[in-house]
Amino acid sequence: MAIAIRSKKDLVALAKSSVIVAQTLELVSKNAMPGVSLYELDRIAEDYILSQQAKPAFKGLYGFPNATCLSLNSVIIHGIPSDYRLQEGDILGIDLGVECGGWFGDGAITVGIGKIDSKDEQLIACAKDVLYEAIDFCRPGIHFKELSLFLEQAIINRGFAPLLGFCGHGIGRKPHEEPEIPNYLESPNSKQGPKIKNGMVFCIEPMVCQLDGTPVILDDKWSVVAKDMKNGSHYEHTIAMIDGKARILTH
Repeated sequence: MAIAIRSKKDLVALAKSSVIVAQTLELVSKNAMPGVSLYELDRIAEDYILSQQAKPAFKGLYGFPNATCLSLNSVIIHGIPSDYRLQEGDILGIDLGVECGGWFGDGAITVGIGKIDSKDEQLIACAKDVLYEAIDFCRPGIHFKELSLFLEQAIINRGFAPLLGFCGHGIGRKPHEEPEIPNYLESPNSKQGPKIKNGMVFCIEPMVCQLDGTPVILDDKWSVVAKDMKNGSHYEHTIAMIDGKARILTH
């Protein structure tokens, strides 16, 4: 497995793309309110990204039709924007990527629309808190599998389950690079495989289900729900390992 080590110049370029991701996520979340359609939010995101002399990385990626993944309620990831208008009590996952100058950034948040159910509040808090705890856990010398185990245990300890079959990932000149970073340990031994090193850039993205993390892909061939069909949540940051610490680029 060849995981790229980025130069200081590379990291500056990656940070530029990632900042646009963060700005776009903030803009979309501010506009995510009752009565606004998912198409309108997607257009807001795309227009802003283009205004920054950048490109929406997801549009056309593997055939995906839009600039953003907008995942509503039980859809955990890869939701396709539609003419659905948001309603009070919905929760919405917003996931997007940016390509600027040949470098990529990627990030996601889940937001509540107006007043939401307390269980959904806990669900969203789980994905967000676990993300930041995992970022703090990262340091040079630990195995990526140890990071996966940390994510799994942190999610389960909060009474939820990680989505199976999908993962975080490296990022750089391509939107998805090595390594794959599942939110669960796939093998019995976490002390094996590649280790985190300074200069690596990757995305950590907890995808949280309520009871059963078995994935089901809906008829649109994109939207991923859990087998339990209950609401899910998703958070993601692009991070860089710099001087022994994980630095968030998508902020």
